[in-house]
Amino acid sequence: MGMLNGRLLNMRNYFETGATRHYQFRRQQLQALQKAVQQNEEDINKALYADLKKSPEEAYISETGLVYAELTVAIKKLHKWMKPKRVGTDLANLPSSSKIYRDPLGVVLIIAPWNYPLQLALIPLIGAIAGGNCAVVKPSEFAPATAAIVQKIIEAVFPPEYIYTAQGDGAQVVPALMSEFRFDYIFYTGSVPVGKAIYTAAAERLIPVTLELGGKSPAIVEHDANIDVAAKRIVMGKFLNVGQTCIAPDYLLVHMAVKNRLLESIKKIIPLFYGEDTANSYEYGKIINGKRFDKLVSFLNDGKVIIGGGHDRSKLYIAPTVIDELKPGAAIMQEEIFGPLLPVITFNTTEEAIQIVKRHANPLAFYLFTSAKSKEEQWINSVPFGGGCINNADVYFTNHHLPFGGVGNSGMGAYHGKFTFDTFTRLKPVMKTPVWFNLAIKYPPFKGRLKLFKWFIK
Repeated sequence: MGMLNGRLLNMRNYFETGATRHYQFRRQQLQALQKAVQQNEEDINKALYADLKKSPEEAYISETGLVYAELTVAIKKLHKWMKPKRVGTDLANLPSSSKIYRDPLGVVLIIAPWNYPLQLALIPLIGAIAGGNCAVVKPSEFAPATAAIVQKIIEAVFPPEYIYTAQGDGAQVVPALMSEFRFDYIFYTGSVPVGKAIYTAAAERLIPVTLELGGKSPAIVEHDANIDVAAKRIVMGKFLNVGQTCIAPDYLLVHMAVKNRLLESIKKIIPLFYGEDTANSYEYGKIINGKRFDKLVSFLNDGKVIIGGGHDRSKLYIAPTVIDELKPGAAIMQEEIFGPLLPVITFNTTEEAIQIVKRHANPLAFYLFTSAKSKEEQWINSVPFGGGCINNADVYFTNHHLPFGGVGNSGMGAYHGKFTFDTFTRLKPVMKTPVWFNLAIKYPPFKGRLKLFKWFIK
């Protein structure tokens, strides 16, 4: 571990030189990263197919394209983001002037998951670079082909004292990194249990964190929803990346009056999207590994399979599946599913449905299908959630104008677009006071000035 500690100290020393602070430097690094991703796009597609059986089109809309979009906005807006913001000054401090600077944090650690292994490694890195930091990136070992291409891109563009890729078993590598060195920030995307462990370790050294976790995100279909549109958007959101998406609809909460119509529509739409033979579909991927496959298959016994249910361990394949008539206390409703299984729960009143959602508190995402503005407001004001959509699923993630993050059990902190830059910088307030204005009443002795002070400071 001495070599690792030496590498991390080199990064600290490099940051302390101030080289990463300059606008031109940051912009050039973002442009270099953009060019490297473009040059490796074919290899990226091969890696994402090897790890998750993603088609080039799915790889682009859910990974590479989102990286390009973040790079485009960061390169375009960086100068504006970096510019100190002039703010007001209170009466007692006039004629001083006040500004807020955005200061780099230092050396940051980015820990990426396996389900979107390219964009969930590189989008935080874009913010770290834009913010003027040095960064260690830990790709997921469960998506080894993409981890290798992430390292190839980083090493082709950046010196190791600036950006470094740490490979290996996360359960060993991450604690080793954190024990060797005090990072200035940790950005973690992944499961709740690991997030808690990282948060605990970070607290020992007072390291601030962003935790992008998960949870049971509901798709709620009210009786006044457009059923055919809801079905299409729920199927798209749920079965993208074979359900291995932290913001996928985790369960379906549907009004009893439209349940049968919705399920019939879902049953028709699945083969339209993925073909009759989903096991060999160009559009449909695979489960990440055997361990996850076995866990997901165990959920099939938690209710009545009404759509799908087919599976093949040799192909890591599980069909798009809908499960009704859940058993009391079903395991599928006790944790985030993270796979192509959609359990169905019915309700009769909105108040009843709200209570069901509250049993699975703090969802990362929230999807409501309704045509009533009043129902939108009722739901939005009744349920805490990270972010979401009205009459859609998943796609809010792609809008860099919206902050993406969780609440409570689904995480803390937010990013995307300028919010990523804000995450990887610190507010640094500065007040400048002229020397020509120097009232004696601002200095001791203060006796007899209480009435004057009360007039100034209120």
